[in-house]
Amino acid sequence: MDWDVAEQLKRGGLNVRCPEVLQIPVRYHPQEPDRVIPLEGEEAPVADYSGRIVTVRLKPISRLWTGTAVPPDMTREPPRQYAPFFLLLETTAAIYCAAMGRPELDSEFARLYRQLYRRPDGHDAHPLFSYLRAAARLYMSLRAVSQAEFEAMVRRLRQSARHFSTHEGSINYAQVVLYPLTLA
Repeated sequence: MDWDVAEQLKRGGLNVRCPEVLQIPVRYHPQEPDRVIPLEGEEAPVADYSGRIVTVRLKPISRLWTGTAVPPDMTREPPRQYAPFFLLLETTAAIYCAAMGRPELDSEFARLYRQLYRRPDGHDAHPLFSYLRAAARLYMSLRAVSQAEFEAMVRRLRQSARHFSTHEGSINYAQVVLYPLTLA
């Protein structure tokens, strides 16, 4: 957890008690409005549904792990207590796809979630990875999450993307799981 991030968000008028209503807005290239700029470094914008935006400095994921809590089995329905993490990351993915005007492939989501699991503080050439990582860092700045819980939640996201994949070129994960989140 990072109390400084929580305090900055509170001062900016954002509700830190419900991380699932926060989002990482997409940044566009100034000269190329159809090109997304990946988030670099520690700073990330955080917005709520009313349009307020606060830029905060987020620590690396490995510095945000808290405690030694052991997660329950998440191969089926994840426990309700983990829903805010899933909502924040999947809403971030949905916003990214909507901003790009096209969904990512299920296989690409599975790859990005695998990358987040294997290299939580790493980088990827796909700009969406930086937004997913920022969303995870935001959540973990506001809630205590052990390394085991983080890994279980990210594995569950990958499992979900793979579950909805029916063929090469499949976009079912975006259509069935992510797009309904942008309508809520």
